[in-house]
Amino acid sequence: MIKIGKRRHHQKASEVYQSVEFRYGDTILNWDIPIEYRRTGTDFTNKTESEVSEYLNDVYEKCAPKNWANWKSEQENFWKSKPRAGTTKEFFDVLMSNFNWHSVESDLPKNPNWARRIQDIKEFGYTLATNTSMYDNKLKQNCTHILLIPLPRGGITGYEIWTKETRNRILNILNNFDEYEAKFTKKEGLLPDHKFPEIRWDQSTKRSDINNLTDQQILNDFQLMTNQRNQQKREVCRSCYQTGKRGVIYGISYYYEGSENWPENVPKNGKEAENGCKGCGWYDIKKWRESINQMIN
Repeated sequence: MIKIGKRRHHQKASEVYQSVEFRYGDTILNWDIPIEYRRTGTDFTNKTESEVSEYLNDVYEKCAPKNWANWKSEQENFWKSKPRAGTTKEFFDVLMSNFNWHSVESDLPKNPNWARRIQDIKEFGYTLATNTSMYDNKLKQNCTHILLIPLPRGGITGYEIWTKETRNRILNILNNFDEYEAKFTKKEGLLPDHKFPEIRWDQSTKRSDINNLTDQQILNDFQLMTNQRNQQKREVCRSCYQTGKRGVIYGISYYYEGSENWPENVPKNGKEAENGCKGCGWYDIKKWRESINQMIN
């Protein structure tokens, strides 16, 4: 049985949650289910009540306690492929222990960079809910709590998750060239960055199979940068999404198409939204740099 509550916005992460009470016999779960969650391409904020209800019913079925044992077993196999992610897995193990809300202050491992660990878990395709002002019974005060929802990695709508082989192929085709630094470097410090930011994706944006890209698709859709710069870009794109002011790179307010303002005739999400990104240095650093060099010459 499902009892639907209020909607809640997490402005910083541009996420929207639907509060629900899931009942499975004697088990009662008070969760917040993301209905706008860009990392998995989930967006039901403008859908009909019937469509939202259908989605919540799907979540209800997939997250039933009878499925938890198999789900946990699948995740243990996944984490075995991430031997260098031990610190992040410590956080994941706590979140996975009972699928309850966990306080970052009194439940999760002590770590000054806990937000980075939560971000890593999201980047692995897991669905998390965040409440920045939930009461901590141990500390007797409000603080941030995190909830891991046992949905498939990538979510129901199927976020693009590539294999190790696909990642290496993207690095090879792009010649291990760090576009931000404009130099060739070791591949270990680089990661493929979607030029078109995930925050503007919807269900029509994702490819059916990220692991069967053509060489031309890779050249068109990706650029390489370090994790630090990738996180910087995410913040810039999130700010653009929320404010309508496009990003600035290297402190240079130049756009090879358009201006600092998001075009009024371009939607915020979906395939057409990519047209609003064109011209921003963060969207295509190589093209932005070439445009400046052409002006100088």
